Amino acid sequence: MNIVFFEENRTAFLPLVYTKPIAKLRVGILTIEEKWKHFLAQAGEQTPHFSYLTEEYLSDKFPLELQQENLFINSSFCPTEKTIELLMNDLEAQEAITYKDTVVLARCSIEEFKAKSYNLKKTDQPFFGIQLEKTVDLFTKNAIAIELDYQLLTAGRVSQEISITNTIIGNKVFLEEGAKVEAAILNSNEGPIYIGKNAEVMEGSIIRGAFALCEGAVLKLGAKVYGPTTVGKYSKVGGEVNNVVMQDYSNKGHDGFLGNSVVGEWCNLGADTNTSNLKNNYSEVKLWSYTESEYQGTGLTFCGLIMGDHSKCGINTMFNTGTVVGVNANIFGGDFPSKFISSYSWGGAKGFTTYDLEKSFEVAEKVMERRGIELTTKDKKILTAIFEMTAKYRK
Repeated sequence: MNIVFFEENRTAFLPLVYTKPIAKLRVGILTIEEKWKHFLAQAGEQTPHFSYLTEEYLSDKFPLELQQENLFINSSFCPTEKTIELLMNDLEAQEAITYKDTVVLARCSIEEFKAKSYNLKKTDQPFFGIQLEKTVDLFTKNAIAIELDYQLLTAGRVSQEISITNTIIGNKVFLEEGAKVEAAILNSNEGPIYIGKNAEVMEGSIIRGAFALCEGAVLKLGAKVYGPTTVGKYSKVGGEVNNVVMQDYSNKGHDGFLGNSVVGEWCNLGADTNTSNLKNNYSEVKLWSYTESEYQGTGLTFCGLIMGDHSKCGINTMFNTGTVVGVNANIFGGDFPSKFISSYSWGGAKGFTTYDLEKSFEVAEKVMERRGIELTTKDKKILTAIFEMTAKYRK
């Protein structure tokens, strides 16, 4: 089956998707793409082929590959068994299934898809797990995402044995093969706790679910975690976190508070970095909108930091409530920097200059090499395109 992930309202997910398609975002335990792969495998589609109808500058790394008939999946929707049942039993060629006038699934050629020349099957009854509409949905909907993924990944399976050095509260704790957890407190009464393959929870950590520590990730000594929180693959977290979704290969390795936030890939938060997630007057938090090019209300009282890939901050950095940081920004110094920090910005509260593109490559190469991953020519092409398209935001 040739599966094509397509995107609607892509700018609502910036800066998190500057470097990738929406389907590559992690929410819950799995990425959106991985969720579809697991459900399709259960339905007998063991080797689905994924490609992406996304921005042109991403196409070398995330190509669009087409057949005469393709399954088009809206990247903003996460599947359930009911979704796959509808797909396998009710979706015929040249048909599309919609939810509240939004196409979720379509089986047709690319020409028919672009021309919308398919027969519609409308439904106002949700047949999916989660619909993501904007960046903050990754943390506001993370509780249900973890719960659904936990059910999917642990059904019919038995957890690795949990060491007696731990204090276990509740009965929804699952450890994958190679996971290490010693002398920690794990409370799953408020949501499941999932510890991925070869992940480690160090001594003295206190976890209140829902919580997902993905493959190879590390929770540092004495960390305090309030759910729903996700730590992506090979990321490291210390200090205090509350309702955070951290993508892969990022670090918050030291003390400091991070709450109601989403952190991209290859990010690093310096020691004692703190993020405000609540305004002093308890009013609605506004975030920079790439769609409107201005600050827009979120409808949220609690909202911290949205940080794009490859961005970093120095020790003792303070982020104000509702701060948006683009890709490859480098932030340092005392006091609060601005609440919108463009991609390739270098500086802090006293002002920003442009972060040199070649220097950013040098840093990225060193950071990725430490994890055994190469910064490829395709990656550099994408990062160069982001540098150019975000120049309008830099003064």
